[in-house]
Amino acid sequence: MLVDSHCHLADEAFSADLEPVVERARAANVSCALVILEAGNEREAAQARRVHVLWPESIVAVGVHPHIAHAYHDDPSRAAEVVRRQIGATPSARAVGEVGLDYHYDLSPRDLQREVFRTQVRLSRELRQPLVIHTREADEDTVSILGEEGGGEVEGVLHCFTGGSVLARAALDLGFYISFAGIVTFAKAGDLRATAKLVPLDRLLTETDSPFLAPVPYRGKRNEPAYVARVVDALAAAHGVSVEDLARLTSANFHRLFRP
Repeated sequence: MLVDSHCHLADEAFSADLEPVVERARAANVSCALVILEAGNEREAAQARRVHVLWPESIVAVGVHPHIAHAYHDDPSRAAEVVRRQIGATPSARAVGEVGLDYHYDLSPRDLQREVFRTQVRLSRELRQPLVIHTREADEDTVSILGEEGGGEVEGVLHCFTGGSVLARAALDLGFYISFAGIVTFAKAGDLRATAKLVPLDRLLTETDSPFLAPVPYRGKRNEPAYVARVVDALAAAHGVSVEDLARLTSANFHRLFRP
């Protein structure tokens, strides 16, 4: 069985055909998925509830994405309270995320991103729920904040990993998992596949990040959880193990981290 450790099924991109998307995932032997929910977004919350009705095995992560940090400019600590309330209203919530830093798009001021991130790391420790981390062009600050705020105490995952070996080792030293998405299937992603090979099999996760970043041969189309099989294929080849073993190991890792 396969798992999709990070997807955005609550996104508007799936509002018109959510049921067949879930049916295709289950037909592709995707047994479970972690659905990302932006805290305070009522439309997404309603769609996440629809996902759970259609796919009871699915679980949810709730967080404030760094792109949205600017909404908390008046009081960064308020972000954690919004997440706390959303988790309390979401019985299937199993993680705090997607949270972190994005210095590529810089849609929120960096100092505000850092403060909002810190408050959510603290919340994850309080709730004893793992973290789902987004980091882009912010490796040093991400690792520093996780270390300073005790993020390693609750574990977590660096999702849609595109970094190098230095970031991978820093994350592993914190006790984190590393998840790869469709980018690992791209022809020019040889360096990323080499980094994936360095990640121990007991710390490896697979994801789609759908509707974004569809893997080969679906690149350019809307991504969906069924396509996680292509990520599994690429990682199995990188590690020199069978697809069946890679699927079994990453599924076990998912259940160990998120306890669905």
